[in-house]
Amino acid sequence: MRIALAQTPGFQEPEENLAVVADKAREAAGRGASLVVFPEASSQAFGTGRLDTRASGLDGEFPRGVLGLSRELGITIVVGIFRPADTVERGEKTINRVSNTALVAASGEAIVYDKIHTFDALGNRESDTVRPGTELVIFSHEGVRVGVAVCFDVRYPEQFRELARRGAELVVLPTSWAAGEGKLEQWRVLTRARALDSGAFILAADHALPDGPTKGPTGIGHSVAVAPNGTVLAEAGEGPELLVVDIDPGDAAEQRRELPIL
Repeated sequence: MRIALAQTPGFQEPEENLAVVADKAREAAGRGASLVVFPEASSQAFGTGRLDTRASGLDGEFPRGVLGLSRELGITIVVGIFRPADTVERGEKTINRVSNTALVAASGEAIVYDKIHTFDALGNRESDTVRPGTELVIFSHEGVRVGVAVCFDVRYPEQFRELARRGAELVVLPTSWAAGEGKLEQWRVLTRARALDSGAFILAADHALPDGPTKGPTGIGHSVAVAPNGTVLAEAGEGPELLVVDIDPGDAAEQRRELPIL
């Protein structure tokens, strides 16, 4: 199976971001990839303004564009979007929260996973503006079971182990990883650890490192594909890049036979 990790810059406007997704999806398909994973928050980068003003249902321009690309190219596209969720009170503020969603566009059909573990850490309160999801999601791609997680989920090994118990051989991980001291090393350790915890491939796509200062967790690059035994198959640099990797999903079953930790 040939997969691609699209390490893209993130912009404010969904139309601009859709153009980036379209360009990289076409390049991935042209290079023979049947599955391409984009970062979290691909429809609107964090730190570029209120999320609720640009969030949309699956009938919005950005999701419809991605679904159309999937249908046109005959590939599966995984991409981070925001959808309207609920309204909450935070002090004297009324906030329209969104769902931080990984949209799986498979031959034009939509599957959605809403990020379960919000980034309420290191001075951030994502749950103030994002409603946490509650359901694990697994989909089928070329007969292979694929689990879905988003960014901060990677710090919760039980989620990846449960996806594996439910049959996931790969886990796709759209991400917008916050910069900071030690964060690259943590990213590398966590993605490899989750592969070893689950005996599954981890296919993690991060945003490219921005050129200048940012207001949010907008990515540090280093998108990575990790084998079920923890081996790094490929890792991107800091800038925009399309990482194309060939994997054998059967390696997951082999790893679990050798180390039956589930």
